[in-house]
Amino acid sequence: MPAFFLVSLLASTIGAICGIGGGVIIKPVLDLLHLETVAAISFLSGCTVLSMSCYSVGRAMLAGERRVSLATGTPLAVGAAAGGLLGSRLFAAVKAMFANPNGVGAVQAACLALVTAGTLLYTVNKARISTHRVKNPLACAAIGLVLGCMSSFLGIGGGPINLVVLYFFFSMETKTAAANSLYIILFSQLANLLANLAAGAVPPFRPMVLALMVAGGIGGGIIGRSLNKRMDDRAVERLFIALMAVIICISVMNSVRYAMV
Repeated sequence: MPAFFLVSLLASTIGAICGIGGGVIIKPVLDLLHLETVAAISFLSGCTVLSMSCYSVGRAMLAGERRVSLATGTPLAVGAAAGGLLGSRLFAAVKAMFANPNGVGAVQAACLALVTAGTLLYTVNKARISTHRVKNPLACAAIGLVLGCMSSFLGIGGGPINLVVLYFFFSMETKTAAANSLYIILFSQLANLLANLAAGAVPPFRPMVLALMVAGGIGGGIIGRSLNKRMDDRAVERLFIALMAVIICISVMNSVRYAMV
């Protein structure tokens, strides 16, 4: 039981600092430890990320912080909410394709490794890549739709792909992108949770595990928010790059393990 809390706390702390939600850490680490089923881990990870992002976004708004651009962030968040519903259905469809429930875990892990590798390559080379400033609300919503679908399907909440998209399409600085990423994650994960509840698709899980992970998520949000204020963009980016390298390795290991079970 303590492992669930510690993983959630550490992941949510780093997630709040970098704006990646924490699910991109929770999902592969719990898969590696094999403490729950694939479906249960995806659900628990999503709930943890929702609790952390809810605290972080709510606290920022109460403090009067203005890092989130509502003109672009709201269409992105609305699109992400719709994408969260789509990603939830996609996960159910892929899961139904495999007689062995570990099959969908192998697919998730492989996709996460590829997405994370692409994110790492972009981040390392972003100084040499031209960026854009998308302002059209429909275009923002479409981008959010893709982000929400990917994060929901992978069970990671939002993850590193959010930051890359915000860098590339909106020319945001690292900490501004982190704040906007958490705003998007909040909407996509809330939509995903409501969809699962409405469809009766919540997998079996232990209530105490959920309570521990949500507590870890909120605790991580508190700690991560405090640390984020003390770190500059360069330090946040270095942490992000190191994290991506670790996640790629874990995801590859998970993909191979699930495929062989």
